Amino acid sequence: MSTRPTTNKPAAARPIRGSGVQTVYEQLRQSIVSLELPPGSALDEVRLSQQFGLSRTPVREALVRLMGDGLVTLLSNRTTIVAPIDFGKLPIYFEALTLMYRVTTRAAATRRSPDDLAAIRHHQAAYTEAVARSDALGMIGTNRDFHVAIADAGGNSYFTSLFSRLLDEGRRLLRLYYYAPLDDHLPRKYVDEHDAMIEAIAKGDAELADQLAAAHAAQIVRQIQSYIARDVTAPMRLDDATKAPARRSR
Repeated sequence: MSTRPTTNKPAAARPIRGSGVQTVYEQLRQSIVSLELPPGSALDEVRLSQQFGLSRTPVREALVRLMGDGLVTLLSNRTTIVAPIDFGKLPIYFEALTLMYRVTTRAAATRRSPDDLAAIRHHQAAYTEAVARSDALGMIGTNRDFHVAIADAGGNSYFTSLFSRLLDEGRRLLRLYYYAPLDDHLPRKYVDEHDAMIEAIAKGDAELADQLAAAHAAQIVRQIQSYIARDVTAPMRLDDATKAPARRSR
């Protein structure tokens, strides 16, 4: 009896479930925290589905995830926009941010593994390189990744999720005001503070890790506050655009 020859024809590639949602989510998230999409920008499902070459369903799911992150909001008229930065809530934001710096760093000191320490040191090296290049965007992004790695080492996914959300909001604030002045000593000071935290975590000294994280958070809060104050008190420039228009001759 003859048998048909088998052909090893590869099966057609099937899209991974959820991959479209993840792609849209990550790209929009990056655009929002970098202010490529400024606060208040409209996010139209139809336009985004055309942009990504996807149906509206994964776009809608990605927007729902971004709402959960606090980066997108839905207005009463059903319009979806990039969430505004609520400056009125900065005091409670700073309180939550400081608490999460302390909690996650303390937890990392008691629960970190060798792999966790390797990840933390990897992100610290990336931050140090960004500082050496005076790369403002690089500093903001790698600083966030460094502290998320510390949160991961603490082993509490709820803390990591909340801290990531707070750090992303901080990235938007810093992106508004921080333009990496070359004489700014703070990024270099942060390198030293990061190194001290790593050493405390590696030694398992939770008390010292907590103290260092609290001081580090206080410095960052003062930095953001000073940028906001500097922007508010900056002298206003008057140019021709502010002058009364010339009257038309009749």
